[in-house]
Amino acid sequence: MNLKIQIISLIISFLYGIVFSVLMNINYKYLFHKKWYIKTIVTFVFVIDMALLFFIIMKYINEGIIHYYFYIMISIGFLISFSKTKRIRKVKLLSNGCKKDLKLLI
Repeated sequence: MNLKIQIISLIISFLYGIVFSVLMNINYKYLFHKKWYIKTIVTFVFVIDMALLFFIIMKYINEGIIHYYFYIMISIGFLISFSKTKRIRKVKLLSNGCKKDLKLLI
């Protein structure tokens, strides 16, 4: 894999971490549900979908070659954007009238 493809893959991995963070905050209500069977099903489907989406993107960009530093870039993108995308969860809780749950987030 040449340098240009590696840099593109790193940038895409970083952006994928941001997208993963946004989608996790959107689905937060279901990922951390009180009923164990709903939480298990939603978490399983969410993780499978996210993994397949990443592998499809990498297959398109660099023929499916995955290195450990792509996962590091996903983690960095997730950690940087998680605090910023947490606002999505707060806005959704306020729009649903769940002020009690909002106190747990702050």
